[in-house]
Amino acid sequence: MRRARAVLGTACGTHFVHDGFADILYVLFPVWAREFGLSFAQVGLLRTAYSGGMAAFQIPAGLLAERWGEARLLAAGTAATALGFVAAGFAGGYAALLGCLLAAGLGSGVQHPLSSSLVSKAYEAGRRRVALGTYNFSGDLGKVAVPAAVAFAVPWLGWRGAIEGFAAIGLAASVLVLVALANLEVGRAPLPAEGASPAGSGWGIRDVRGFQSLSLIQVIDSSTRTGLLTFLPFLLIAKGSSVRAVGFALMLVFAGGAAGKFACGVLAERLGVIRTVIITEAATGAGILLLLTLPLIPSLALLPALGIALNGTSSVLYGTVADLVTSDRRARSYAVFYTLGIGASALSPSVYGVVSDWGGVPVALSIVGSLVFVTLPLTLLLRRPLAESAA
Repeated sequence: MRRARAVLGTACGTHFVHDGFADILYVLFPVWAREFGLSFAQVGLLRTAYSGGMAAFQIPAGLLAERWGEARLLAAGTAATALGFVAAGFAGGYAALLGCLLAAGLGSGVQHPLSSSLVSKAYEAGRRRVALGTYNFSGDLGKVAVPAAVAFAVPWLGWRGAIEGFAAIGLAASVLVLVALANLEVGRAPLPAEGASPAGSGWGIRDVRGFQSLSLIQVIDSSTRTGLLTFLPFLLIAKGSSVRAVGFALMLVFAGGAAGKFACGVLAERLGVIRTVIITEAATGAGILLLLTLPLIPSLALLPALGIALNGTSSVLYGTVADLVTSDRRARSYAVFYTLGIGASALSPSVYGVVSDWGGVPVALSIVGSLVFVTLPLTLLLRRPLAESAA
């Protein structure tokens, strides 16, 4: 158990760093829009570049891990992400910034499938969904702390100095990940005999229909989360918020999200996956639509509760993947699942950016909130696969 906790701790630290990198973008979007004169569509494309890079490398990361081991690949990807942000600090224009974020996103593509695979293997004997909920909780701690710190540092250091400072932390983290996993003797490249079993063929998906339903919910959930967070700063600025207050607002969302990811993983163990997803998704859609009608101060008060619902669903979904796939191909099946979700995250900011340029940010976010309710009937399709998995 001590070894399992050490693996979980290493995965949590890695998740903290990577989600910190991903979500400082939300603080920087208004700054970049002003400095480079960007439209909403161009802002959305920046998010698409980062998330698209992540999505593109999910499946390759899952496949490469079976040859090279999770440890080396996870450390290399963390270093690549940090170096991408170092380069972004020197970007002199929009095209250069776009390329840097694409490179950083490719590096970050290793984190979700490999860390999830390590944690699920470490807790194979039980409490896996709670462990993965804790892992997801750590990512939201990064979303709380890092954007808030960067928002505080930007007026003092400028946006370039602020992101380069965190990039240095990311480079140090890549070394620590490699050393920690090596000492724990996990995440190593398998011996040739270990990859030769008949059970290791294919993608490891035991129930295709259940996996498809779960993935479609993930697609809608991920596109909702990224679409809202990309344009939430602009909505708040239109209500009278400053850039520093936007950083505080995002901290409120992510603080609620951190609590939601941890709590919903536990809640799903008690109420079940289907009931928990219905509760969180219905609350997300209602919260987004309500947010559009409120002035600034009540909007800020709503954000922690919205964050709980917005991010809580993902812990339930991530923990359920392992119920539908075989353990020997878990890295690649997680990679498929994350590719679909992050791919949706990559596309949604560009789509909603075009809608925002056409009809305004409130129109785009009203569509975001309304689409969440499509997940409710999809959850019912999981009933049979989950029942068969528990049998």
